[in-house]
Amino acid sequence: MMDGDDWYGPEVATFGDRVAAAREASQMTQEQLAKRLGVKLKTLQHWEEDLSEPRANRLSMMAGLLNVSMVWLMTGQGQGLSAPSDEGDESPDVKAVLIELRAVQNRVHAAAEEVGRLEKKLRKLLKYPA
Repeated sequence: MMDGDDWYGPEVATFGDRVAAAREASQMTQEQLAKRLGVKLKTLQHWEEDLSEPRANRLSMMAGLLNVSMVWLMTGQGQGLSAPSDEGDESPDVKAVLIELRAVQNRVHAAAEEVGRLEKKLRKLLKYPA
């Protein structure tokens, strides 16, 4: 069983997961947080879906609004949220599958980033516009 320090760590949760969890713990909707950060709703949704990441100034603002540290948002370490309560309906088997699913999602995300880097490199070699 994992302890509270690992629940939001990089092996289990992504940056987007931590943003969404902290936003929900702060009882804010995506629309409310986006407005307070001065960004479009779609931008915040992309952050929560791990399709993009904020710049340092927005990350700092977000950490302050959500009452967590910037380091916790980025890595899952430091001042952030506690692990979800174990009082839920999820059995250990369900939790194990969810953790495994998150690990697969992380690998897919990393592979997608690598595909993007290789495509950019190929376009440059072939002198195609980006």
